[in-house]
Amino acid sequence: MAILRESEKQLRREKIIEAAVKVFARKGFYNANVKDVAQQAGVADGTIYLYFKNKDDLLISLFEDKMENILERFKRALKKITDPLDQLKTFIKVYFDLIEEDKELSEVFQVELRQSSKFLKDYHNQKFADYLNILSSILDKGKKDRFFRSNLNTKITTLIIFGAIDEVARQWILGADSKYSLKEAAEQTCDSLISGLIVA
Repeated sequence: MAILRESEKQLRREKIIEAAVKVFARKGFYNANVKDVAQQAGVADGTIYLYFKNKDDLLISLFEDKMENILERFKRALKKITDPLDQLKTFIKVYFDLIEEDKELSEVFQVELRQSSKFLKDYHNQKFADYLNILSSILDKGKKDRFFRSNLNTKITTLIIFGAIDEVARQWILGADSKYSLKEAAEQTCDSLISGLIVA
């Protein structure tokens, strides 16, 4: 019975997380409240507080849960690829695939997370660091195998690549989707970035 209760609790927590994604994407994190999430999840307002301290805690928990799945997606996609160039292309493609597959979650990640001062200032974002480390490891391998220029600063280049794909995705989410597809974005981003990385 105890195992069943824990399973039920986990399912209810996941239901609340999914409801929060929809509410934050639709109303915006700043304008949404816990009552909105409770209504979307079909639970009493007080139920939310059995699992999360407040709206910021719900947002951070949402991020951690979803990032765990996203990190696994990257790891699976890269697992059998040994060529650093192909790894980087795959990383970028998977990034844009994830954006297109779940537009609501993408909006929460790209726009609404930045509305939480607690997330930006007080939260130790290990999941995001793990995400950047995947990209950094690709660059380090490329330098070691002499695919990428040896004088590249891995930390700076990691942030440059992240910044580029993040902004392309953000603009698409905010309404630029009529101007370009994410498939085209992935191809153009790969071409632009890799040309500056490879050994001439």
